[in-house]
Amino acid sequence: MASTAVSSGTRRIRRQLPTSPWLFAAPGLLIAGAFILYPFVSTLLNAFTDRRTLVPGEFVGLANFRELLHDDMFWIGLRNSSLYVLGVVPALVLLPLLLALLVHKSIPGITFFRSAFYTPVVASIVVVGLIWVWMLDERGLVNSLLETVGVGRIGFLSDQWLILLSAMAVTVWKGLGYYMIIYLAALANVPRELHEAAAVDGAGPVRRFLSVTVPAVRSTVVLVAALASVAAFKVFSEVYLMAGPSGGPAGEDTTLVMLVQRTGTGLTGRVGYASAISVVVFAVTLVLMLLVLRADRKEES
Repeated sequence: MASTAVSSGTRRIRRQLPTSPWLFAAPGLLIAGAFILYPFVSTLLNAFTDRRTLVPGEFVGLANFRELLHDDMFWIGLRNSSLYVLGVVPALVLLPLLLALLVHKSIPGITFFRSAFYTPVVASIVVVGLIWVWMLDERGLVNSLLETVGVGRIGFLSDQWLILLSAMAVTVWKGLGYYMIIYLAALANVPRELHEAAAVDGAGPVRRFLSVTVPAVRSTVVLVAALASVAAFKVFSEVYLMAGPSGGPAGEDTTLVMLVQRTGTGLTGRVGYASAISVVVFAVTLVLMLLVLRADRKEES
């Protein structure tokens, strides 16, 4: 009788197995579908229409993309977003690795420094941006110190290129701790024997870093480069807070994501045109990731 009960229970479990995994995955799939898949498909479809905020719009084919080619603000946004990648990614690949090497050793008090370096990551980007705006303002802390030492005040928030450089500095400062943690996890898996063997062979700290550490964490370097590239190209908050809604003097500091926000919002927002810009942003970030992965495979071969 007991065996009969066991066999019936086994049959009941087998009948439930095909649907049970889907029931567990259903909440996550619903959230992903509602907030990721549906907006993506909707944006892709809107890119081929002349839809506005309060008007459904009609199919216009590639008209929005042809208009992009003649839109000066689009090229300004593409230029600034590309410069942002070139200025931010190398710093976010190298500096967090050096920082991770400094705090990797288990010495008394090192936990405090790890927490201090990670603090900007958990801080709100709005709060961080406002703090930097106050510091770099014409009458802010930085300019006051510069004036004290006789350098004079610098228009960090009024010059086109200084605004972009200031925003890059904020991005790097806020991202250091995040990528440092990723590198720390990778450094923990590097065998100590490799460093000891290199030291016995007479390799100094720099040589051990280039010959042992870098090859051991190369896959992590590729990951950080990919993440930093995508995040840098899609930058919005830092430049928005530094340059203002207008995008700096004559809009010269506008990025592509800022252009999407400016074009597609409001009662008369051009949703279709903003969607076309979003599709371009997605395509460029996809190409950036593929280039990083291809460079990694080429290096391996």
